[in-house]
Amino acid sequence: MPLTTSAFNLPHHLIPKADPALIGGDERHFAAIAESLEQSITDLSDRLDAARRAPGRRGQEALERDVEIRRLTARLRALRRFGLDLCLGRIVSADHPMPLYIGRLGLTDSEGGRLLIDWRSLAAEPFFGATYANPMGLASRRRYRWTRGRISDYWDEVFTPDGMEGQAALEDLSAFIASLGSSRSARMQDVLGTIQADQDAIIRASSRGALVVDGGPGTGKTVVALHRSAYLLYSDPRIGVRGSQHNRGVLYIGPHRPYLAYVADVLPSLGEEGVRTCTLRDLVPEGAAAAIESDPEVAFLKSSADMVKAIEPAVRFYERPPTEGMDVETPYADIWLSAEEWSEAFDSPAPGTPHNEARDEVWEELLTILEDKHDGGDLPEGVLRRALARNPELVEVFSRAWPLLNYAALVGDLWRVPAYLRLCAPRLGPEEVQKLQRVDPQAWTTSDLPLLDAARQRLGDPEASRRKRRQVAALAAEKELMDRVVDDLIAADDSELLVMSMLRGQDLQEKLVDEDALPTADPDVLAGPFAHVVVDEAQELTDAEWQMLLLRCPSRSFTVVGDRAQARHGFAESWQERLERVGMPNVNLAGLSINYRTPEEVMVEAEPVIRAALPDANVPTSIRSSGIPVDHGATSELGSVLDTWLAEHDAGTACVIGSTDAGRSSVPATSRVRWLTPELVKGLEFDLVVLVDPEGFGAGIEGAVDRYVAMTRATRQLVILTSP
Repeated sequence: MPLTTSAFNLPHHLIPKADPALIGGDERHFAAIAESLEQSITDLSDRLDAARRAPGRRGQEALERDVEIRRLTARLRALRRFGLDLCLGRIVSADHPMPLYIGRLGLTDSEGGRLLIDWRSLAAEPFFGATYANPMGLASRRRYRWTRGRISDYWDEVFTPDGMEGQAALEDLSAFIASLGSSRSARMQDVLGTIQADQDAIIRASSRGALVVDGGPGTGKTVVALHRSAYLLYSDPRIGVRGSQHNRGVLYIGPHRPYLAYVADVLPSLGEEGVRTCTLRDLVPEGAAAAIESDPEVAFLKSSADMVKAIEPAVRFYERPPTEGMDVETPYADIWLSAEEWSEAFDSPAPGTPHNEARDEVWEELLTILEDKHDGGDLPEGVLRRALARNPELVEVFSRAWPLLNYAALVGDLWRVPAYLRLCAPRLGPEEVQKLQRVDPQAWTTSDLPLLDAARQRLGDPEASRRKRRQVAALAAEKELMDRVVDDLIAADDSELLVMSMLRGQDLQEKLVDEDALPTADPDVLAGPFAHVVVDEAQELTDAEWQMLLLRCPSRSFTVVGDRAQARHGFAESWQERLERVGMPNVNLAGLSINYRTPEEVMVEAEPVIRAALPDANVPTSIRSSGIPVDHGATSELGSVLDTWLAEHDAGTACVIGSTDAGRSSVPATSRVRWLTPELVKGLEFDLVVLVDPEGFGAGIEGAVDRYVAMTRATRQLVILTSP
């Protein structure tokens, strides 16, 4: 269907930009995009329907079918999510006059001609990275501003004298600056079309080692982190390979749930749905209900990586072979099992095998050792082994020496049994050991989560052994049934060539019984390993919490996003020192220094707040002014401040930030007004921010950081209310 409505819907004051000489080529190109979109959606829908109607498959074929259905569904969802606004803009090369159009996704016409270049491709890099100092071979660049599916504005930049031809009056960065001041909503606004050169360079940086993106409020750290996630999945084969148990793509760690809700739409809008997003709490089942540790000294003790290392000796305590041999009685013979043979069996699992899974391997090795020592009589296969496995004394001694363990009980015992904690963490002094003991050892706090996570990964699933036995039994039953069916078919075969006898062949037997189709446990999707991990607001992580992430990324490929000046508990060392200490030896640093979000009026008041506590804070430079001075008043004015703002603004969001609920009853119940604590506003932004009694946020570095962070959430206006 041809495009019947112009893609351009420019307001009256921009009528000069509607000149056909300026936009005629764009109109024709958008018509081709519309036609291709319609055909692509039809073709994808047909292919998806066909894939869903295809006969059921098993094993690898079933996996491949599911992967294809997910791929088609994701692509179809992305195309339906957008229309022509898939297109971000266009670039014209200095040595080639034909425009190249940049899109959220790549798109071709029916003859294979390229209509849109995926923004993550190498060819699209100049669209984001070109500057007047380094035009990257461009003559000109055009960016579109879309409103409800049509272009409401566009602006051009030229990099050579020839680039002036066919361009509108140049506006430098005015349209970009205007977009920064647009109204915010409950979800992060789309900014892909306005990614700046300094941000794009970081987005496209190598994934080798750890890349630290350090920048103050409003510099676009979160924007960079989200876009980098999508870019790496697209461009890096090591990261983008999906469906493998050895690589689960990208894990994105956000600071809290409101943050994840705020950025939820960004990755799908970039054509990427393969990133796992969560908070640190989500990595452990106990995280959802865990309380904040009330005792700072206890929190400090548990924040150390050394405390996480206590899990290994805590587990090894339960992997000690008996020091004395024993006679193992069977109906056929008594067999001596020496202490050396116990040790041999206990050493049989490969390094890194989780305790509960290794238990089966040790048990099977014990039975093999005993079988090999039996030299009397010709017993049917498996008879002696079954008799050994039923020996009650052997089972009891083995179960005491290598018991099944529950990770929560193991960690709880550290806080319940002082001698056990001293054994596992010998660096702790007597007073520290006593300080960590508590009445309810499983009253979990957030400080316990790294230890719970380490124990969970080290022990493995205590149900794994039972599942494995059920799977082996199910496989044996299916093979036995198949053998009977084959016997019947062969017996009934009266053909001259006895074709049915081929069913005895090993290859065909393996095809008849599909081991991949047997029931298995659902994998823990957040357990990893992941090829790359992105951590936002990383300045808040303790050494112990870093261990949770290192467990999930053996390659040490990280994007670490944060601001040392926003660390509530201080950050005296450098990023390199912090990360090398926790286990990342290859660290690269990239800085962002331009504040795109916070108006100059707000930063003028916010900068002294943080510098009073941290004189060397990395305070960014604002590039725009809202024209609205910071307002001060009394807390009794809260209701009127919000009422006035809501009456004057039909769009946008406001946030009241306070350390207590005092005055909350006067806040209108509306989706456009939120009330959050200072800890829960990191990474968020609002048109209006109202601080209620900011001096009550606390003293020292923590209080200063909370005030600084809260103030710099404002994109237009800041109001500070204090009690009389």
